[in-house]
Amino acid sequence: MRDFFQKKGQKGFFIAMKTNRFAHKIAKDLIQWMPVIGFGGEVIIVDEMSKMAEAIHYLRAQKVLGVDTESRPSFKRGVHYPTALVQIATEERCYLFRLSHIGLPQELANIFADASICKVGLAFKDDINGLRRLRNFKPANCVDLQSIAGQWGILDLSLQKMYAICFGRKISKTQQLTNWENTQLTPEQARYASTDAWATLRIYKELMDTEPLPADKVAALKQAEIEKQIQHQQEVLAAREAQMNKDTE
Repeated sequence: MRDFFQKKGQKGFFIAMKTNRFAHKIAKDLIQWMPVIGFGGEVIIVDEMSKMAEAIHYLRAQKVLGVDTESRPSFKRGVHYPTALVQIATEERCYLFRLSHIGLPQELANIFADASICKVGLAFKDDINGLRRLRNFKPANCVDLQSIAGQWGILDLSLQKMYAICFGRKISKTQQLTNWENTQLTPEQARYASTDAWATLRIYKELMDTEPLPADKVAALKQAEIEKQIQHQQEVLAAREAQMNKDTE
């Protein structure tokens, strides 16, 4: 049976929260054996302005949204491409806005500037900056999972690892380096893109439903991780020095 403690809700009601049993870190070779999960809801591609009104109407009715963006991959140093796609998801539906086709319309930018709607992303500052290069807006109520996960003792901050820690499932990253400016998105690209946005939303909701750790315990975990990294670096340097001494004998 789960343990719970109580927190006070918006109208004075008490909400049962899950006891925090999150792992602090997870090994990559453990994730590879986990079942693969993907977004199973409705995916709607918005690649022309005639599809905007319905999408915006739906998104404005939500309280929290999962967000991610994609850009054409660059394989040359110093070469970067503009944001080609922004994915905005609820648990039931994900809109894929093809910015390479329609730009960033004002009504979509307004979603990111609306303080009444919580937008959740990963490394979100980079995504927001990419969007602001297409149309300037003042972001409001944008939450970066990497900035808050430590409050629950989660120290692995990639989306795949965070999802595995929270749910014991694997998110596939096989489509990450595909061309997001293609004339048509493949079904595999659409599934990958929608899964990432949906996954950020699921992680955020799981965190909000779970008891955070006391601040002193979080600080101790972070300090222990720093000391572990320092020790590892010292061991690597010592091994390298020993090998160099051996080579000069």
